[in-house]
Amino acid sequence: MSTLEEQIDIDVPAKVAWDCLHRVEDYPRFVGGVRDARTEGLHRAHLAIDAGDRVYEVDAEILDRGQGRLMMWRTTNGARLQGTFSVLPLDPEHTRVQVRVQYDPDTVKETFGGPKGFAQAHAIERLVREDLQQLKDLAEEAE
Repeated sequence: MSTLEEQIDIDVPAKVAWDCLHRVEDYPRFVGGVRDARTEGLHRAHLAIDAGDRVYEVDAEILDRGQGRLMMWRTTNGARLQGTFSVLPLDPEHTRVQVRVQYDPDTVKETFGGPKGFAQAHAIERLVREDLQQLKDLAEEAE
């Protein structure tokens, strides 16, 4: 498994950032490649992901830990991915969101295509950074 960790500071209270992460239906607005997303029950989400010329249907389990500070997720079908979002208040009006993603490079390549090795890690890192920037924009717009 490979691990990627990134973070971004957002100019909103922690609760606003937390709420943005939990609105699954808004994932297409800030998660690259997500065409459609919906909640399915208390701790499940279903996502339709564009990858090249194909759409992949992915189910995920989402669990909250740490009293509004840590959201854990993992896919339950398709490419095996898992990770966490940590929401860390810096002060009453500023929050740091940290993301950690664990993935198997070979499985990601087989499922979604794209580069392999270092190029793949670089591409995933770039996508996660873009997603965090879009989350920041969305959260600050909602505030």
